[in-house]
Parts: sequence; C-alpha cells; structure tokens
Amino acid sequence: MRYRILTLNDISPRGLERLPRERYEVASGLAEPHAVLVRAADMHGLELPATVRAVACAGAAVEHIPIEALSRRGIAVFNAPGANANAVKELVLASLFLAARNICQAWRFACALGGTDQAIDAAVHEGRGAFAGFELSGRTLGVVGLGAVGVEVANAAEALGMRVLGYDPQITVQRAWQLSSGVEQALSLDDLFARSDLVTLHVPLNEQTRGLVSEYRVRLLQKGAVLLNFSRAGIIDDSAVVAALDAGWLQAYVCDFPNNLLKAHPKVITLPHLGALTGEAADNCAVMAADQLRDFLENGNVSNSVNFPPAQLARRPGSARLAIANRNVPNVVGQVSTHLAGGGLNIAALLNASRGDYAYTLLDVDGTLSPPLLDAVRAINGVLSAHLL
Repeated sequence: MRYRILTLNDISPRGLERLPRERYEVASGLAEPHAVLVRAADMHGLELPATVRAVACAGAAVEHIPIEALSRRGIAVFNAPGANANAVKELVLASLFLAARNICQAWRFACALGGTDQAIDAAVHEGRGAFAGFELSGRTLGVVGLGAVGVEVANAAEALGMRVLGYDPQITVQRAWQLSSGVEQALSLDDLFARSDLVTLHVPLNEQTRGLVSEYRVRLLQKGAVLLNFSRAGIIDDSAVVAALDAGWLQAYVCDFPNNLLKAHPKVITLPHLGALTGEAADNCAVMAADQLRDFLENGNVSNSVNFPPAQLARRPGSARLAIANRNVPNVVGQVSTHLAGGGLNIAALLNASRGDYAYTLLDVDGTLSPPLLDAVRAINGVLSAHLL
C-alpha cells in the first residue's frame, strides 16, 4: 500500500526522510490523505476527509488541533514530547543568567551611552552599580512540572550548584528515573513557592493550570525572587506579577509571551516564543512525529498519542492485523471476536487498552479478512474506526 501524507506546514527534511518514497507520497494539497503532518497550523474548522487515520504534530503543543472531534472519528493524534526539551532547557538556563545579572537592562544602558570614549567610561563607572546582580550557585530553584523539559532543567540547575526543588504529582516512572537524586521533592506548590528564590514553570496550559501562579502564590515567594515562564501564557497572572515587580517584591520576570502589559516593563524580559525555535529541535520533532506516524500506519502501534492509549504489539508473520478504535464501552472486543470466529478466523494475538472515553485494540488473525467482514466490524456499536493493515 502507498500512503498519502498531507503536510500543513513546512516539515523538516530530516523528518520527511523517515517516510520512504516507495511507500509514501508526501505533499501539501494532497486529496484523500491517510494522515496529516502538522507543526503549528490551526486545524480547527479544517474539514478532513474520511480517509484520514492519524494526525501527527511535529511539536509538543497540540492546542491548534481539534483533538476531541478527531477522537470521535477514531483518528489518532500524535505529538513529539521531549524532542525539543534540550532547546527549551538551554533557553531557560540562559534566562536564569539574564535575570540574575540584570544583563538585558545593563545592555540597554550601555547601548544608550553617548559622548566620547572617556565620557562613556565615566558613565559606566557611575551607573553600573544599578545593575548589580546575584550568583545562581547556592540559590534555590523551584521547578514546577517534571516532564521532559522540567527534568532537564532541574538536572542542569543542580549541576550549576543550585539547590533544586521539584513538584509534579503526575511525574512518570520514566521521568523519575531520569531525575537527579539530588533534586528535592516539594510537598506542594505552596511549599515550593515559599522555599524558592527562583521558580520556572514547565506544565501544559489547561483548566487545572490556568492562573496557577496567582497573586497569592506570587506573595509566597521570597522577596527579590525571579519567575520564569516558558510553558504557556495564561499559567501566570501577569497583572499580579507586574504589581509585585512594581512593589519591589519580585526582582524579575522572564517569559516567552510578550503582551502590552509586559513588553516595556523595565523588570520584565519578554522573548518572542523562542523556546523550541532551533534547527535541532525542528529536526528532532519532525523525526519523532514521522516515526510514530509510520509505525501507526504500517503496524497500528501507538506511541505518544494525546488521545489513544499506548499500544505496542509485535507483528506475527503470516497474519493479518486489524486496528480498531472505539468508545470505551463493554463488549466491543467480544463482538469483534464473535464476528471473526463467524468468518472462520482465529485470533493469533490481541492487545486491548483504554484511555478515558476511548479504547484501542490490535488483533492479528490467521487467514484473510474479507471486505464484508471488515464492514461488519465497523458497524459494531461503539466502533469509531477499523483498518486492516
């Protein structure tokens, strides 16, 4: 089978190389694609044909993808968590230094100097005291969110000689293994804020995290603390932060999300969403997205899906594979098994997993699955999609 992949953005060639041309046709404007590769294009309101089986995002954020609408159609959505983690980590580390040493403010001061070199030298000696900073070594950094980025930031900060507190009640076993043993566990968000000199946020924006850093939590910070936000706008109450900066409670705020309230404030450093904006991150994200998409289309395996449960089943030689997405309701697998048995097909291997309202099943069967039998499976109440691979 030759798969058609619709691209909605320019995708790194390093990723597209993972889709062999003898099996994949990849282009923008393709009709009846089997899958979509996207980076940041807004897909809300985009009509996708019935042929689409998956959407793969070459990045971590998926707010631009209508996940629930696609889930109801049995379409898998993939992202690339961790592929841009090093890029974000390096920018966070740079921002710690920018804030601690007042580098941006000092640079603006130096750029505005005029007169002779002698006059500039005199002005430097007179004015440089306003930009005295502090050293990071020995300071306490609070890391909220210990996913791919948070773990890398925590480990790097500890290597700089900082004391690191971490908080993430949903940390995975994989990330826990990666986290340095020297990172201390905060008992709660409030505990982390109360004990930190600097706080950096690495959590997604959702209903639970919107406004996470409120006026109350800002006031929990040590006087002269620094806040960093390279996650999403909306996680921090910008008005509360600006009020604390104006009152002298906070020393600095560094974020990746400029707005009219923040962009000209003398104690704020706003960057134009640079977190993952490196060539290496673009390559890594595209490679991960393409690999996951290929494994799904060819084998039905699911890795890093935001709506389907993880599913990995080794192929059995000589068998046919059926991949089914369905609502997470009783007896769907039982009905599928009954249909297959009625068609004289033996199930050689089966994997079933669920995630919230949705479930996913891979079956390897001995024999040939006829089109009428596949149609019967698709007609089962609760089945959203079924594909013979």
